[in-house]
Amino acid sequence: MKQRVALFAGLKIAIVVNQADFFLSHRLELALALKKLGASPVLVCPPGSGEDRVRNLDIPVRTLSLSRSGFNPFSELRTLVQLLRLYRQERPDVVHHVTIKPVLYGTLAARLCGIPAVVNAVSGLGYVFTGRGLSAFVRRFVVRQMYRICVRHPNMRVIFQNSEDRDTFLRHRLVSSVSGVIIRGSGVDMQRFRSTPEPTGDVTFLLVARMLADKGVREFIDAARSVRQQHRRWRFLMAGDVDPGNPSTLTVAELEAARAYGIEWLGRRNDMAALMSSVHVVVLPSYREGLPKALLEAAASGRAVITTDIAGCREVVRNEVNGLLVPPRDAAALAAAMRRLGEDGELRRRMGVAGSIRAVAFSVEDVVEHTLRVYAAVVARPSLGEADEVAV
Repeated sequence: MKQRVALFAGLKIAIVVNQADFFLSHRLELALALKKLGASPVLVCPPGSGEDRVRNLDIPVRTLSLSRSGFNPFSELRTLVQLLRLYRQERPDVVHHVTIKPVLYGTLAARLCGIPAVVNAVSGLGYVFTGRGLSAFVRRFVVRQMYRICVRHPNMRVIFQNSEDRDTFLRHRLVSSVSGVIIRGSGVDMQRFRSTPEPTGDVTFLLVARMLADKGVREFIDAARSVRQQHRRWRFLMAGDVDPGNPSTLTVAELEAARAYGIEWLGRRNDMAALMSSVHVVVLPSYREGLPKALLEAAASGRAVITTDIAGCREVVRNEVNGLLVPPRDAAALAAAMRRLGEDGELRRRMGVAGSIRAVAFSVEDVVEHTLRVYAAVVARPSLGEADEVAV
């Protein structure tokens, strides 16, 4: 512990994200751990995204213009220039970029400014890699070239949430095998999300996600409509906000219209532990994920899960063990899985117990510990030996 404190004390570590709310839900525990070690975390994010709540936690915030969608050349250049200015002013010892644009522009800015160490987190391949058609193909080609050009630094680690995403980057030569590291997700708070017995009452299904087509929201609506033809008393809930910054977002009107079919859109919720304990099954029919936090929270809550047989989701759910895997974009298969779990309470409870046991391997404490080890590898003093062999 003394060696670790000596390594981190006095370091300034900038964490660059596309929303302060994301930092609060996915990286806050990491920042608090850094503060305990004597480091100084700084959040970099767009304004108006929840940064005031971060400042109330005594974590400094710097803001910059960052569009989460689109590639307007003038907007992207402005973001790069602002990052260059910010890095020159702050002079962080480490910059930790999360999501595609911070990774691309932040790594380039860090190299140009001589920032000593870079950590990049690829938290899923997202809309760029899940879109279909010619425009999506062109977009993927452009993004791959940008990765090759921008994501270069002599002292860098790239964190992936699952091995399939890492292998995709290796296959396209976007990262080296040395720099790629796997840390499975952002972790789950096992004290907050505890396994509880199923509630009494009608079977209830819950989808937790941003209201995006890529999250399978339309498939959930279609499947729920089909299932309700036989089970009129079953409930179907959707928790999550629309995301105007994402091209695949559903509209408020579309979500409100789902109420006509008995599907309740709850909007954004901050009581997720209580909400999960009030339902029977958690559903996430996503097209692509890094490692979804909602599935970790569902497993820790002792809930059976239905999700898609894709990278990331497979990391959490073992088919027929703690949930069911269905093909992506397949509302009929999703409906069949809903009927099966809805009708078999004993199977749900058995899967819930298995999930709560499995969730222990994804605790937020473990994720923070592994991330600190990555930091240690890039900031290790020469006197402490080779970076990758630092005892942390």
